[in-house]
Amino acid sequence: KIRIEKEDVMAGLTAVVTVRLPEPQFEGQTKEVLGTPQVRQAVSSAVSSWMEKKFASSKRDDKQQVFALMEKVVGEMRARVSARHQKEISRRKNALETSSLPAKLADCRSNKVEDCELFIVEGDSALGTAKQARSADFQALLPIRGKILNTQKASTSDMLSNAECAAIIQVIGAGSGRSFDLDSARYGKVIMMTDADVDGAHIRTLLLTLFFRYMRPLIAAGRVYAAVPPLHRIEIPAQGRKKKEIIYTYSEEELHQRLRALAKSGRKYKEPIQRYKGLGEMDASQLAETTMQRGKRTLRQITFADEEALQQAENIFELLMGSTVAPRREFIVAGADQLAAEQIDA
Repeated sequence: KIRIEKEDVMAGLTAVVTVRLPEPQFEGQTKEVLGTPQVRQAVSSAVSSWMEKKFASSKRDDKQQVFALMEKVVGEMRARVSARHQKEISRRKNALETSSLPAKLADCRSNKVEDCELFIVEGDSALGTAKQARSADFQALLPIRGKILNTQKASTSDMLSNAECAAIIQVIGAGSGRSFDLDSARYGKVIMMTDADVDGAHIRTLLLTLFFRYMRPLIAAGRVYAAVPPLHRIEIPAQGRKKKEIIYTYSEEELHQRLRALAKSGRKYKEPIQRYKGLGEMDASQLAETTMQRGKRTLRQITFADEEALQQAENIFELLMGSTVAPRREFIVAGADQLAAEQIDA
């Protein structure tokens, strides 16, 4: 009576397919699926043909393998149904009501709030590197999946029912809205660590909107920060008595200044210069040295100095993230001539 679903077949399945072609096209930002139509058709045809022969084979070994595979698929289906049944019975509480923290949180060991830091990282790819780069004694990591809910437009109930927003509120541990208690916050610093691209800036803005609307005392106390990852990595080979040197730059202007200075001093650098599009492109040592390690990293503190700055922030959030479209369109059109097309990093 129970139907086998796609995830039952896919569970534990790993396939390695090597395809070489010029100028591949991918589906989505994560580049997990090859989107070139002609190649997809060729790969699908080759794999389907082989699998049909394998499943229809009359050889004893092939029959045993096929039987074992079908048993595994049925076993996965039964496990899924059993898990769903248990979930319905236990009727787990809402994420904000439960005392346990989200499973995806990689918490720190220290209990000193003023010393603890929570890094909100963009995606699982950055999380893996950040786990190796962090100081587990006082640095916690919470990954979020892509772009969270725009809380400037959404209702409070929609915000609380959103998994990512609920996880952030739960992990910080100080509540939300009028019931927010700054003294109950579990971390001295909340650091947004997103990619240095357009999507990363959007995610950071959405997180700031959540903090501003529902955890404003956290910003007022100066406990919200934005990590500043580098954009470029210049590798200077050893030359004479001078050792190999690595220089990180954080803007196009700084990059060109550095290159001019190197040319003036007669030092060569390795080409091409590495341009970081995302945190996942760094290895653990690079991420630790440039973005996470105290004393070497750069953090941008998010706060407002007085009532006037608070009102300006209120107006900006409403303009950029609010439900009224016309003022935002006027703002974009009015500022369009200030941005040259070559400056857009897309």
